This record gives sequence, structure tokens and C-alpha cells, in this order.
Amino acid sequence: MNKGIIFNIQKLSIHDGPGIRTVVFLKGCPLRCLWCANPESQKKAPEIACFTNRCIECGYCVEVCPKKAVHKDGKVTWIDRDLCDMCLKCVDGCCTNSLQLIGKEMTVDELLTEVLKDKEFYDKSGGGVTFSGGEPLSQSEFLLETLKECKAKGIHTAIETTGYADAEIVKRAAELLDLMFYDVKHIDPEVHKKLTGVSNELILKNLKMISTINKNIIARIPVVPTLNDDPENIRKTALFLEEIGIHRLELLPYHNFGEYKYQQIGREYSLKGMEAPSQEAMEALKKIVTDSVDPSKLVCEIVEA
Repeated sequence: MNKGIIFNIQKLSIHDGPGIRTVVFLKGCPLRCLWCANPESQKKAPEIACFTNRCIECGYCVEVCPKKAVHKDGKVTWIDRDLCDMCLKCVDGCCTNSLQLIGKEMTVDELLTEVLKDKEFYDKSGGGVTFSGGEPLSQSEFLLETLKECKAKGIHTAIETTGYADAEIVKRAAELLDLMFYDVKHIDPEVHKKLTGVSNELILKNLKMISTINKNIIARIPVVPTLNDDPENIRKTALFLEEIGIHRLELLPYHNFGEYKYQQIGREYSLKGMEAPSQEAMEALKKIVTDSVDPSKLVCEIVEA
């Protein structure tokens, strides 16, 4: 049986698909979006996070580390990631859970056992399970096996994806999923590469391909001021979506809710000081979409995080 690396299971969610849902966050992502709100999801392997607000400054983690990779500067604990060999002695001995392991290996059966605990909520509300990340397709065999098991048990399934994966994997997933949230971060391949680390050619090609397979696809643009909120990008994206038969587009305003996570895993947040777009700015972008396409073919909505 396939195993996957899960870094969070969020229950009773109402923002990631219809009804009451369980959101399963899979580790690993081939993109490096500048605004990523889940930086702990990017590496597939488990990693240690430092929750300094929980630290009581006992110094145990520094003393127990055989590689001398754990350091304290006043109240701030930090880990030299180059020295750390993930022995987890610091994590196991931390009495306040200031140091935590992000990422846990689970079998399909173990995950399904957890998911099925809330099946009554799914059945009564029209909910189900949403796979997020990270990029769930980066753990393709684990994801596909889990989707098959969910389908066999009558559980509605959704995914939040970048679509950046081998076409056959994306096709197989599209055939099993009930709903797909599909990011289109920028329509220009070069700009997309600057913002995310990869071109969008495979992403757009896959979206065009699965638009003929799964008719329940919601395209999303995470709107980040000065990076992808120019009117021409929004207009061209809307026209592309209309052309390939996507019927719904969601505009998601940028937020910095995940900024604090970067410090926890020893990284710098590159968009410090970036402010969320105003409601007026979001409405203006929505108007660009509705003026550019046939609203009866492509519906556009602003969706808050």
C-alpha cells in the first residue's frame, strides 16, 4: 500500500469546496511561489519547525543536539539546517512542543480511517475531502490510490492544484475527482517562471486537456499586487479560460497569513511589507473579466481566504 507525507489534516472546513470538509495537506511542491502561504509544504521530506512563542528557554534542545545544530539567541531558537541530521532528539525532548516535526508518513488506510471519522458530516452537508498542499499531484500514486478508496466509499473529493505534473497523472486524477480548484497564477510563461520558478506551459496544457474530462473545474487567480494584478494579465487569462470551456473563475486576494511560518522553518519571506489588494481593486479586476468574456459562459467571483 502506498504511503504519503501529510503535514496537516484540517477538519470541519467550509472554505475548500461544498459542505463540511476535511482538508488533507500533502507535502511537496515543484513551484516556489513568492507569496506561498504554506512554505512548510514545499519540501517533500519532514522538517523541524521552531514555535518560539512556546519556548520557555530551558536550553534542553541545545544540550541534547549531537551535531550542535540548535542555537539560541536570547528567546529565539534556530536550527542550522546544514548541520541538522534529523535525529529528532530536540523534538522528542521538547516539553512545550516549541520544536515540532512537520510532516508525517501515513498509509492510505491510515488516512482513510481518519477521514471516515467525519463521514456523517459529509453526508449531511454535501461535503467531503479536499486534497491540498503543497502540490498533491507531487505524491501522485498515494493521491490516486486514496481517491479510488474515497470514491469506493462514496466520499466527495476535491483538489487544490497547480496542475504542474505529468499529463497522464493529471488525467487520471481528473477522472477520479468530483471537483478541481486549478491555479492560473499568470498567463505569460516568462513572468510565471519569475514568480513561481517554473513556466506555465505545462500547467495551461494540462488545464486545456482536462477541461474535456472533468466539467467541474474552478480556475483561481491568487491576486498579488504589482506581481500579477495588471489588467492585461487578468483579461488574457479570462479569455483563455473562456476559450477552453472553464465556467468559473475565482479571484483570491493576496494575504500574508503565512508569513510567520518562514521564520519557523528558517527561511526569509520575500514579500515583507506587501499589502492585500483593496476591495475596490479586486472589484476592478472582476469587472475586467466580466467585460472581456461572456458572463453566461465564465462566471467570476471574488473569494476571500
